[in-house]
Amino acid sequence: MKTPSISRRHLTVLLASVALVCAGHAQAQSWPSKPVRIVTAASAGSGPDVSLRMIAEQLSKKWGQSVVVDNRPGGNGVVAINAFRGAAADGHDLVHLDSSMLTSNVHLYSKLPYDPQKDFEPIRPTLQTDFFVVVGKDSAYKTIDDVLADARAKPDNLNYGSWGQGSPGHLGALRLQSTTGTKMQHVAYKEMPQLFAAVATGEVQWALGSMASAGPMEKSGRVRFIGVGAAQASPYYSSAPGMAGSATAKDFVANAWFGLFAPKGSSKAWRDKVAADVTQAMAAPEVAERYKTLGYNRFDMKPDEFAQYIQKETQIWGKIISDAKLKLD
Repeated sequence: MKTPSISRRHLTVLLASVALVCAGHAQAQSWPSKPVRIVTAASAGSGPDVSLRMIAEQLSKKWGQSVVVDNRPGGNGVVAINAFRGAAADGHDLVHLDSSMLTSNVHLYSKLPYDPQKDFEPIRPTLQTDFFVVVGKDSAYKTIDDVLADARAKPDNLNYGSWGQGSPGHLGALRLQSTTGTKMQHVAYKEMPQLFAAVATGEVQWALGSMASAGPMEKSGRVRFIGVGAAQASPYYSSAPGMAGSATAKDFVANAWFGLFAPKGSSKAWRDKVAADVTQAMAAPEVAERYKTLGYNRFDMKPDEFAQYIQKETQIWGKIISDAKLKLD
C-alpha cells in the first residue's frame, strides 16, 4: 500500500510547529540568564505590592537570579504598561496588573493605549480579594436579601455608595443590580474613609468594601458585614455569609484580583513553568501567613484557564457597563 504523501506546505507548517515547541522547552530550561523585572501597577507599600515582593523573594531563591519589582502606579495601569511596552518575549520582563485593567476598562473608555487580548500573555493570578456588603451598625438590613427586597419595594429610592464613578465598588453594585434585576441610586465619594463614614451614619444604605478598606471600621463596630460577593463565606469573616445561601443573589460575585502577564509571543512551556513556580512561592508559610493578614485569597489558575477567565469576565462587564450607559471619558 502506498503511504500518503505530505505536501511541502504541510511539512513546513509541521516543522515550524515542532521548532516552536522545542524553542519553548529550551527557553523554560535555560531561563533565567539575568535578573527578572516585574513592572507593577501597584503603589509601593500597598497590599498588592507587599504580596508581590514576598513572591519575588521566593522566586529569586528558586531561580538563582534577582527578581526586581518596579512600581509604576497611575493612569489606570497605563503607566506600568508603557514601562513594560516593547519588552522582549524572553521571560526577563513581566507585568503585574489588576482586574479592572484587563476586563472592565476596555468598556469604560472609548479608547485605550493597549489591548489586553493582543498585548499580553496571561501567566497566573497572584491574589484575589472579595468585597463585602457593608451596612451601618444600626441598619435594619441583616442579609443581602433584605437589601434587595427593599430595592424592589422602592425602585430607585434605595442608595449605595462607592469611592468613585467606575470604581470596583461602583461596578460591583452595578453587577448586583444586573444579576438581580434591581435599580438603586449611586452616590460617589472622593475617598474610602468618607464613604464608609457615610455608611456608618446611614447617609447611604450600603456599600461594597474589602477587608482592607472596610475591615477597620467593622472591627471598631461602626459598620457590619452582612454578606460577601462569593459563593461561600469568607475565611476571614465567617459571620458574613456567601451568596450560595441567598434566595435572590445566588449568582452575584464581587472581587478584585492582580495577575502576572508576559509579552505577547512568550512560549506556553515557559509560562507554565513560571505559573508553577509562582504557585510554589505562594505556598511558602510566610507568604501564606501574610496573605491572611492582608485578607487575600489564593486564586489558582493555569495560564490557559486564566486567559479564558479574563475573556469571560470581559464579556460580562461589557453587558453590565453597556446597560448602565457608563463611560469615563
